[in-house]
Amino acid sequence: MSSLPDADRLTRGFFQRDPLLVARDLLGCTLAHRVGGVWRGGWIVETEAYLSQGDPASHSARGRTPGNASMFAEPGRLYVYPIHAKHCLNFVTESEAIGSAVLIRAVEPVWGLRQMQRVRGTVDDRRITSGPGMLCQAMGVQRDCDGVDALSSRQWRVMAGQDVRERIRSSPRIGIRQAAELPLRFFVDGNRYVSGLARLHSRPRRETLLPR
Repeated sequence: MSSLPDADRLTRGFFQRDPLLVARDLLGCTLAHRVGGVWRGGWIVETEAYLSQGDPASHSARGRTPGNASMFAEPGRLYVYPIHAKHCLNFVTESEAIGSAVLIRAVEPVWGLRQMQRVRGTVDDRRITSGPGMLCQAMGVQRDCDGVDALSSRQWRVMAGQDVRERIRSSPRIGIRQAAELPLRFFVDGNRYVSGLARLHSRPRRETLLPR
């Protein structure tokens, strides 16, 4: 696909909710970033919720700092932070000054596939956007995206997409030490682009949202 669909953009109210609800409802939604005039992105297939209270793994647990200030911004803004020479992309949730967010862990690649393959240095589409660092590298997400209002920016689109409500599963979050047991990771069951362990799916991890 070369052009984005004509779909409704998500509203401020969509993100002004409990991060658990937002994390589930973002699955299947369209996420795209325009880089050099080309849209890169796809459908969200894996997320993690980070809470404002009782969640020591959340960056907001340390209080507001210069590094995490965007996490306390209005809902729908991006919170982007560096990790392992790459970045992680989050959407701020609830209300301003609360400090909760949803991490985008994986996207089924749809738009700008050639550009994302080139940036990632692979033609294996499962190695393009199947993990938070990978997808940020593929989609051109840098630290300067931190704090951007994705709902009004002309360089971002977050829109309705595929209906995956009957295929959502949850599990503990990945790659954290604190509060690791909380079932705050959500993913599309059987989707080939979801990161993590295949055994957490109820079916073989071979399916896609887009007919291939």
